[in-house]
Amino acid sequence: MNLYEGNEEQEVLLSEQPTRLWRRRKQELLHWTERDKRTVSPKRTAIWNGVEVDAELVRTLSLLQEAGVRTEFSCAGVSPLDEPVDHSLYAYVTLIQSQAAEQFVNDAMVRMRNRLMVTYEKGRGRYDLSSFFIGHNRSFCWWIEQCALDFKRRNEVGKPDVI
Repeated sequence: MNLYEGNEEQEVLLSEQPTRLWRRRKQELLHWTERDKRTVSPKRTAIWNGVEVDAELVRTLSLLQEAGVRTEFSCAGVSPLDEPVDHSLYAYVTLIQSQAAEQFVNDAMVRMRNRLMVTYEKGRGRYDLSSFFIGHNRSFCWWIEQCALDFKRRNEVGKPDVI
């Protein structure tokens, strides 16, 4: 599918999850909305490139930047039990469209499989990568960091050392 033709505002779902997982996700959402939410620990943030981001994603964002992938937004979401007010149901990272970003997205979809939901927003030229499962935000942060680390390492292979 050519993502660069058609409606400018179109959001295209690039990842494929089977119907049974969409049903599971809907159940997880229902359970999350009904669950008692109390704060166990506050949301941890850090300043990264002059922007406040979730501390759990600082290394991932740095690795992506070092690999030539620009990011726009991110949220680790932490756990709904850690901070129900600042909690996001989904952990996510938004990438600015580029050849490097496209390569990273493809690599991450292969590695993370059904854990990862990827959409592409043509009008804004960006990819949104998020945890598919509700309440798996810490797992998403770990997986996306591993993908970023591997991507950076693979892209460093064959580059001449700078003296």
